Amino acid sequence: MNVTFACPVCDVPDSVAIDHPIDWECVNCDHRMRLSAALPSLPACAVCGNHELYKKKDFAHTLGMAILIIAIVLSTVTYYWYEKWWSWSFLIGSAIIDGVMYLMVGDVVVCYRCDAHHRGFLPNEAHEAWEITIGERYRQERMRLERQDAQKLEVRSPESKVEGAADVQRPTRDP
Repeated sequence: MNVTFACPVCDVPDSVAIDHPIDWECVNCDHRMRLSAALPSLPACAVCGNHELYKKKDFAHTLGMAILIIAIVLSTVTYYWYEKWWSWSFLIGSAIIDGVMYLMVGDVVVCYRCDAHHRGFLPNEAHEAWEITIGERYRQERMRLERQDAQKLEVRSPESKVEGAADVQRPTRDP
């Protein structure tokens, strides 16, 4: 059982075996964090403790898209040469390759909040496929937190306040 996640401070990815509780330290920024031992059924994220998790296929999406694009290009070229059987064979062959890979590749459980990928855990009915409403709620939460952090970091210098005051238009009197 292992978990792959990004450091909460510097976003450098790391992968750790979590058979027992460990103290994790980022190799880039020396951020430290306590990772809890996860039960085989994985009721909560081992990194952030969030209970809302989803499952997806543990497959590189770029590889899948590359197979699809190659099949479409080859099919288009053979269709242009009036070789319809070859064209259909490329399309059907890519669908068969996709189906076989879908059956062979296992699932990974992902945390909505911290995007940690948990591998090697037992299947659990509580981990359903990605739900757009839950994903959007966490996306909005991330955006809100980033906005708050940016506002906290924004510090105005005394010079900017003076310049801002000069920009204000004051009513003038006509004599």
